[in-house]
Amino acid sequence: MSTGTSPTARALRALEVLRDRPGTTAEQLAEKLGVTDRAARRYVAILREAGVPVESERGPYGGYRLGRGTRLPPVSFTQDEALGLVMAVLDGRPAATDPGDLVGAALGKVVRALPEPIARQAAVLREHAAAAPDPYPAHPDPAVTGTLVEAIATRRRVVIGYRNERGDEWRAEVDPWAVVVRRARWYLLCHSHRSDAVRTYRIDRVRAAEPTATAFTMPAELDPVALLEQHLGTGWAHPTRVVFDAPLEQVAPWVGPVMGRLEPAGQRCVLIGSTRNPAMYAGEWLAAVPFPFRVEGGPELRSAVAALAARLTAAAAD
Repeated sequence: MSTGTSPTARALRALEVLRDRPGTTAEQLAEKLGVTDRAARRYVAILREAGVPVESERGPYGGYRLGRGTRLPPVSFTQDEALGLVMAVLDGRPAATDPGDLVGAALGKVVRALPEPIARQAAVLREHAAAAPDPYPAHPDPAVTGTLVEAIATRRRVVIGYRNERGDEWRAEVDPWAVVVRRARWYLLCHSHRSDAVRTYRIDRVRAAEPTATAFTMPAELDPVALLEQHLGTGWAHPTRVVFDAPLEQVAPWVGPVMGRLEPAGQRCVLIGSTRNPAMYAGEWLAAVPFPFRVEGGPELRSAVAALAARLTAAAAD
């Protein structure tokens, strides 16, 4: 929907908010629209003048809600919004250029529903933009993702069926805290009652999700992205411990959270983590850090670093 700054555009945005969140108060509506409480009430008045039945209830559980049978106006896009939508879809899902793809079919319906001049530009972009295929596609099941998101919103525990990268399968009861999208991968951040610990699961590997009637309490001040990054570097098969001959503030910009936890050690610093792929850890991550280091823990990582050093030394020999 167009998001201009005219009163009509603001009123239509208010209509979307009330449709998605019945019981929204004037203060909450004002926050969503980025306006004052008085302006929010004015946009509700515009909707009522246009014949939209917006009901209001007083009290601690009151707020605005749409009357039954309310029909919303059709969704509209500006040309820039339509092109931006097509670009975002192709960027995250190269297979969407194929009408037979699930997302490609949905994108085609959106394009066909657009006004003719805008639809033509969007269709041309979709037809002539060549998207390189993802060599490692990982698309979560929309139904599973929807179940997880609903459980997060209602604070209900779920039982998931999971298959890891080795093909092992198990079931676990979890408190779903957040869904995080990181570098085209979808993750479930949760507390697992199977291991009694915080866990991150790839949603494309979740085979099933069954909601339960058991409620849970969301952790206070949860930062899903930061917590996900922290846990991506722990829990793998091969523990690692690397000492850098440089202070933490110099090394930190070169070390991602997935490599582990970086701690100060006087004029040096220590990286404590784990990995399932020591060769990648050595060749892609450690080799990129421009400071001297020594592998103090993890025989698999030490062997991988030694193999990489031997290969590079041989490559540089006369």
